[in-house]
Amino acid sequence: MATLNHFCVVNFAFLLILALIAAFVPVHASADQTKTTEFNVKPGGVVHTFTEGIREYECSFTYASQGGTNEQWLMSVGLSDDDRMFSCSVWRPGKSYLFFTQFKAELKGAKIEYANAYSQAAGAGQSDVPLKPDEFTVGDSTVTHTEGKFNAQLSKLTAIGRTQHDEL
Repeated sequence: MATLNHFCVVNFAFLLILALIAAFVPVHASADQTKTTEFNVKPGGVVHTFTEGIREYECSFTYASQGGTNEQWLMSVGLSDDDRMFSCSVWRPGKSYLFFTQFKAELKGAKIEYANAYSQAAGAGQSDVPLKPDEFTVGDSTVTHTEGKFNAQLSKLTAIGRTQHDEL
């Protein structure tokens, strides 16, 4: 019975997240308002930053990781057709074998309304596995690991923010 209850809670949470994303992410975004870029995540404990943007909006992913070899990751940024929402997703297609000692995603030009981080990204019939809520902290413009609580596993991070776009 506990497994069935857990299944129902997980499905409800998934549907709620989809509804939130649908409310914030455009269904039809023009090609100049979305961008996906591949970048190299390097282990070795050194802090690195990768940044991508659209117009005046930017997403920066800062991290330090250990173990393994370089991994190819993706960053997708998107701007809604009405310029009111900016989204950023950083993820590794497949499983990441790196251990992250720290991470931070920062949105420039947007205030975060939704964010989540995952220890495992969906793939091969598996669902996203979110980090525990105490493993990361969501601020006005940042999503960052929580010192002493983060368990060093990161495969995906998503943030959606409301822009400071003003109508004339």
